[in-house]
Amino acid sequence: MEALEERISALRADVRRAVRNGDSGEASALRRELEDAEQSWEHALAREAPATGPLIPASAAPPPVPPTGPLLPLREQVHEALSLLLVPAAPRLIATVHEAFFATTFPTARLTSLRRDEERSFSTAPFARPYYICAALAADFLSPSRGLLAISTWPLERRMIGPLSPRVDFLISAVNVATAIELIPDPVPAARALLTRFAANVRGLSSSGGGAFGGGALSAGNAVDPQAVIRAAQAELEVHQDHDRRIRAEAARRAREQLDEVQQLFGETSFRAARRRLATED
Repeated sequence: MEALEERISALRADVRRAVRNGDSGEASALRRELEDAEQSWEHALAREAPATGPLIPASAAPPPVPPTGPLLPLREQVHEALSLLLVPAAPRLIATVHEAFFATTFPTARLTSLRRDEERSFSTAPFARPYYICAALAADFLSPSRGLLAISTWPLERRMIGPLSPRVDFLISAVNVATAIELIPDPVPAARALLTRFAANVRGLSSSGGGAFGGGALSAGNAVDPQAVIRAAQAELEVHQDHDRRIRAEAARRAREQLDEVQQLFGETSFRAARRRLATED
């Protein structure tokens, strides 16, 4: 079973890489391998049950209940979703993306304790793990940006949140979600619903007199056209992205000068951030 679990983890990573590289054929083949490996894991678990379970006569034992929980730890599920979005995201979006593309979800309340656990782990043994689930940082006071999670291996500039960053990150997420959906031969309803939510908030695609979305976002059968979402989001990005990039770069420069390694990943304490705010106001 240990070998199967390692195989399943490796296949999940391979599927994610194939999707990001745009290789739909390889992604489909790897998904089939992943399904076979997961089924083998279920059979192996069933074979172990008599040796490890309670000694109940077969006639009295309840029917087996197939496991419904995910095989990956929570931090790896969060990493999968963030690796698809490639920008800091709130817990609800992270859970929704994982459900849409990786078929499992999780209670968003668990992410608060996950970030604290990651900070404790990094403080105890810095860089002992390949990555950490860390905080996005507010560009003004370098404090943790409330409710936004990121990956420690991202450039510091990407984890900074300035005035325009929420809109820029939303548009980048829309592009990445639409691109990933294009690579799936038959997207599940959760993926289609996620793209529809993005399209409804991209300028040029919101309702404007001719159907649910303007600008040709609807294709036959009222499905949102991923290419229309990509074009509209990229057009709006051209308006905001350069200015947002300059703000983030300046904030990242200050963070490297003023914060230690732990603070660069998880932000300053609220006390120090408050002192910085007062000093700025004075």
